[in-house]
Amino acid sequence: MIKKMPIAILTLCVSLSSCAKDQSLAPPPDSESITVTVKVPKELVARPMQVMYRSTLCTFTDHSAFGEAYQRDGYQRTDIQPVREGQSDLYVAKLPIDGGGVCQWRLSNVTFGVTYDDPARFGENVTYGAGGGVVVIFDHNNSPRGGADITVEGDLTIKMDYYPWVDEEFLGPYKKTVNLTSEGHIYLKYQALHARQVYFEPVLHPDFVVYSAGPKIKKEGNHTVITYPDGSVEPDGRWGPNFRKLQAIRLAAESKQ
Repeated sequence: MIKKMPIAILTLCVSLSSCAKDQSLAPPPDSESITVTVKVPKELVARPMQVMYRSTLCTFTDHSAFGEAYQRDGYQRTDIQPVREGQSDLYVAKLPIDGGGVCQWRLSNVTFGVTYDDPARFGENVTYGAGGGVVVIFDHNNSPRGGADITVEGDLTIKMDYYPWVDEEFLGPYKKTVNLTSEGHIYLKYQALHARQVYFEPVLHPDFVVYSAGPKIKKEGNHTVITYPDGSVEPDGRWGPNFRKLQAIRLAAESKQ
């Protein structure tokens, strides 16, 4: 019985690929990198970067909606905290393209962005909600947040206006959040197959706060009310502020200064 045990263990390891392979990331020292730089405004902080690697060697079995088994590329996520450059407002991370290891990992995508450093400045028990995120895809796979909305050639530079959006919800568990609203979705999603430099500059306009409040009673005709920095109100229940209206309000105010 004792002599047969190693053979049984060997058979088990052959049937389970993870038993035979060290699937950890091991970027070679000379791996080419993609540099991601975030210019962080006052009141905001840089989020940790969620970096995804994929492998065509270390696959796993998944199932379709019809229950059919098929092989998928393996994937691994690693979190990287961007590093501040001296006393500047620039935060930088270098992402190795070659993830190394026996699986020959390759960089697939990165999710990063900015968030409020102190949401409580907008009131007691206010938490951060959403917005201020960026996804950059470096291959032909979707990211964990879906496919790209914009495809670029070469390096990628993003400069975008953002406004504080304080939202209060009463139905269900009460919550009050501060978000970063801009043009487009919560996450800006790009495909940049040949990029070696990614630069993100969120331009925050902290003096132009927009507020929204959901209905307190679930009743036909009750909608979310949005109040803009100039005092104008939209009671039609639209999801999120009108970005073009925010831009017009700010530009009009700045032209009078």
